[in-house]
Amino acid sequence: MNTRDTSGPLVELRGVGKRYGNVRALSGVDLAVRPGEVSCVLGDNGAGKSTLIKIVSGLHQHTEGEFLIDGTPVRLTTPREALDHGIATVYQDLATVPMMPVWRNFFLGSELTRGVWPLRRLDIPRMKRIADEELRNMGIVLDDLDQPLGSLSGGQRQSVAIARAVHFGARVLILDEPTAALGVKQSGVVLKYIAAARDRGLGVIFITHNPHHAYMVGSHFSVLRLGELELSADRSEVSLEELTNHMAGGAELAALKHELSQVSGVDVEELPEESELEGQGSAGR
Repeated sequence: MNTRDTSGPLVELRGVGKRYGNVRALSGVDLAVRPGEVSCVLGDNGAGKSTLIKIVSGLHQHTEGEFLIDGTPVRLTTPREALDHGIATVYQDLATVPMMPVWRNFFLGSELTRGVWPLRRLDIPRMKRIADEELRNMGIVLDDLDQPLGSLSGGQRQSVAIARAVHFGARVLILDEPTAALGVKQSGVVLKYIAAARDRGLGVIFITHNPHHAYMVGSHFSVLRLGELELSADRSEVSLEELTNHMAGGAELAALKHELSQVSGVDVEELPEESELEGQGSAGR
């Protein structure tokens, strides 16, 4: 019997924390990922984003709180187990082979074959056809699937990885800083396909340090600072300016504004006042 809860979040973290010995990398994190929504997780280096990814993708186990999939508490032990639950992760390095053709990268590790042993061989026409169909379904049109993946732009390579995850049954798609090394135009390409995955009913976890990119596609925003939630708010509850202030450490900047104002040649007019940030940190908690 299928007991999957289709009305609630696909993935939910409740007070999740992670310790490595005496070091607490994550503490008290709440996150809900729903179908057709993009949950953006923002934070600077060392904020806890990587630890969060590792827990949801099955690389590491949480040591505090609850991790639920379709409303059922779980403790994933491997990425394979996460994939079995429909959770796919697209990392920055994409885990691809740049010199291999696009279609081969699309099926890397899951190649289709035909015939029986010892005459079994790769079913190349079928793989090309499926890869082309799936890419087109995501709005990605490539003239030549035989071209090396490395010949594509950074945005196109990210998009191929997203389409691949969707084809192989992802219900929750974790994107690890997909626009970090891209220019404005290629970042726009990736954001377009994040929106396409969202519109196909996937739940997306978009890890980023760029509040502008997050705000373009995000439904909910979680800002991590030193392993804890600095902000948890729906789109209707936070403006881009407020999100940017939290991401940039607005509270710390406000506290330093008075001291910096005493330094000659330092313009502090654009820094926030402490009063402007009051109450923002509790939004959505």
